[in-house]
Amino acid sequence: MTNNENTLIEDFEHYFRIELVSTKEQANAAYGVRYRVYCEEFEYEATDVFPDKLEKDEFDEQSLHCLIIHKERGLVAGCVRLVPIEPNKGNELLPFEKFCQKSLDTELIDSFHLERSTECEISRLAVDGAFRRRPGEAATRFGGIESIDCTKQEQRTFSLIAVSAFLAATALTDLTHKTNVFAMMEPFLPRLLKRSGICFERVGSDMDYHGIRAPYFIKTQSALDNMRPDLKALYDWVYEQVARDYAFYK
Repeated sequence: MTNNENTLIEDFEHYFRIELVSTKEQANAAYGVRYRVYCEEFEYEATDVFPDKLEKDEFDEQSLHCLIIHKERGLVAGCVRLVPIEPNKGNELLPFEKFCQKSLDTELIDSFHLERSTECEISRLAVDGAFRRRPGEAATRFGGIESIDCTKQEQRTFSLIAVSAFLAATALTDLTHKTNVFAMMEPFLPRLLKRSGICFERVGSDMDYHGIRAPYFIKTQSALDNMRPDLKALYDWVYEQVARDYAFYK
C-alpha cells in the first residue's frame, strides 16, 4: 500500500461512517437518496410514482440496507442493499431474476450448481449527487442538493463512497452466509472493482434496467481473497462497523 493510498483511506474513515439500517428513519434516508438519484437525476423511474419522494419497491422489506454517512454534516452520502433469497418465506426470486430474465445466461448460471439458500443480490447502490459534483458546480436541473463545500483533501475521499457501499454489502454477504452474489451493474462498476482485484463474472447480456446494465456473479470468498491490500484495509474497517450493527440487528 502506498502512502497516498493509506492516507486516502485514513481520510475516508475520518470523514465517514457506515450504518446498517435498523429504523424507519434510516430506511427513509436510503429511499430518499435513491429517489434523488434514480428518479430526479437520472430519470430511471418516474417521479410521480413516488409522491413521498422515497423510491421503494417490493424487495425492500426483506432486504438489509446500509448507509454511508458524512460525519460532520450528518448527511447520507450513499446507500446500498442486500436482497437475500428466502424460499421458506415465499420469496422465490431475486430482483434480477424477476425483471431481467431475458438478459440472463441461464445455462451458465445453472452450471454453477449453487445452493439456493446461499444466493443474494446486491442492488440499489446509489451515491447522492451532492457528493459527486465538484464544489461550485450547478445543482441538478430539478433544483436538487448543491455540491458539498469542502476542502480538496475531503473531496478526494468522495471517490470511495461507491466502493465503500459495495464493501458494506460484501460484509453483509459474509455475515448472513449469503455468499453467492449477483448484481445488475452499469459498465463502470465492474471495471472499477476489477482494478481493486475484485473480478465479477458476467452472466448475461446488457439490458435497459435503471440504465444499461448487465448481470454479474461473484463468490464472497473470491472477492475477499483477491482484494488489493489497500482495499482489504478499507473492507476490514467497513466490516467492523457493519458487524457491530448486525449483532444488535439480529
